[in-house]
Amino acid sequence: MDLQTAYISRIGRRKRNEDACGYWTSEQGCCWVVSDGAGGHGSGDRAAQIVVSTVLERFAANPEVSETHAVALLEAAHAEVMAEKRANPEGDNMHATAALLLIDAVRQEAVWSHVGDTRIYLFGHGQMLHQTRDHSLVQGMIDAGYGDLDMIRSHPQRSLLTSAIGHADDLTLSVSGAPLHIGADDTFLICTDGWWEYIDEARMMTELHAATSCTDWLKRMADIVGAHDNPHSDNYTAVAVRGAAAENETTILMP
Repeated sequence: MDLQTAYISRIGRRKRNEDACGYWTSEQGCCWVVSDGAGGHGSGDRAAQIVVSTVLERFAANPEVSETHAVALLEAAHAEVMAEKRANPEGDNMHATAALLLIDAVRQEAVWSHVGDTRIYLFGHGQMLHQTRDHSLVQGMIDAGYGDLDMIRSHPQRSLLTSAIGHADDLTLSVSGAPLHIGADDTFLICTDGWWEYIDEARMMTELHAATSCTDWLKRMADIVGAHDNPHSDNYTAVAVRGAAAENETTILMP
């Protein structure tokens, strides 16, 4: 199974880009990871970088695609961020979201896991097949019946997380479950809240249907996100992964 990959990571109106992303692929096991960092004294970018480097290094050493391994990779990233916080207490409240996708290209199976509000979407057969649920205060309010889905993009406290890598409290991770068979046209999107806040799922689908490649799809969506530019615009990052019968395509898109 050939795989197309494209990504965009932009700073928005912030002083630094505290998002990080990366991937590691082989003929069989493949891994993509996105992290959105936060913390005092500019430590958010460091937190996100630790998450990405830890996940990729450990997956490269053991490219297993399983539910257990998807959880273990994020637990390892959490341990590394906590160790960094203890070694450098000036990086107060350093923490990060994380979302990772693992694909076995031979078996054509995928597993994913996440913590926080960086999301993973799966599109296929002309519809959205899966969307991760945020670990956030607003998502909890919606689940408890105290509001509707519109709150997720408009509530003043929409960025407050209930779980994140680097939080001292118990870490809550979500995992997709047993490996899921994927087809040649199935498409994954991994993105931070600075991305999905300004483009809803219906528009993601519309642009996917119109796009000619992963690269084109991300460009179309980035134009929509960029059109909402304001003095408080957050960093925004997205990775697209798609099965393809054609030759593997890898595109890096930056500002």
